[in-house]
Amino acid sequence: MTILVTGARGSVATRLIAVLRERGLPVRAASRRPDDPSITACDLTDPATFPAALAGVGAVFLYAEPSHADAFVKEAIAAGVEHVVLLSSSSVLSPDASASPLGRSHLDAERALTAAPVRSTLLRPGSFAGNALAWSWPIKAGTPVSLPYPDACDDPVHEADLAEAAAAVLADPGLGGGAYTLTGPESITFAGQIDVLRRETGRDITVRQVSREEWKAEMAEHVPGPIADALLDWWRSCDGVPREITGDLERLIGRPGRTFATWAREHASAFGR
Repeated sequence: MTILVTGARGSVATRLIAVLRERGLPVRAASRRPDDPSITACDLTDPATFPAALAGVGAVFLYAEPSHADAFVKEAIAAGVEHVVLLSSSSVLSPDASASPLGRSHLDAERALTAAPVRSTLLRPGSFAGNALAWSWPIKAGTPVSLPYPDACDDPVHEADLAEAAAAVLADPGLGGGAYTLTGPESITFAGQIDVLRRETGRDITVRQVSREEWKAEMAEHVPGPIADALLDWWRSCDGVPREITGDLERLIGRPGRTFATWAREHASAFGR
């Protein structure tokens, strides 16, 4: 059974492809912009690319792009796909998910999949450990990291663990067909993550607590206003509130997830050590 992995250049998909190949499973890597002949073109915003990418495929690892999710699922069923594993987000569990730009796109992708007559598995991680790379630029420049809510609690999950979780549900029919809320093994504040980066990189990292407006202005070129507001609202709701750590990740990969310190140690060079 060939497994189509969309978003092949992404941090989770890259690792997933490697894990599946290590296990001897046939993989078709696909990307919106293939950068070598071994990668198939599959642009989740362009339905014209779906048929060729899905031909002969039995299972799919799918990124949550809602714009043509219905068309993708329809084409997958026509191609004989039996199982779709969606990389969604725990933001869909928020009571206001439908009104939030953080939750809505994932929720729309989930609904397109679960409404179709195909077996589906929903992976719902919280935050990626790799989100900390957004701090790499000020850290390398020796300038303070701007944090509007330094005591907001986070549940960072290592992207390699997400890849292993996806591989588990793709390889074992007994694990597929449900929804999993995937967290890292610890609840840690943003300030706590900075402390870990100090220790693992040897850098003298300072933090500047900023207002919501200051952070939005600083990030205006990178984060659209509605997304920025949604992020700020989420961080405010987590300010001083420990995150609930689930057992779903350990259930899928058979061990506790990697800590943020492990991720930081592996990526220390990105922060200019």
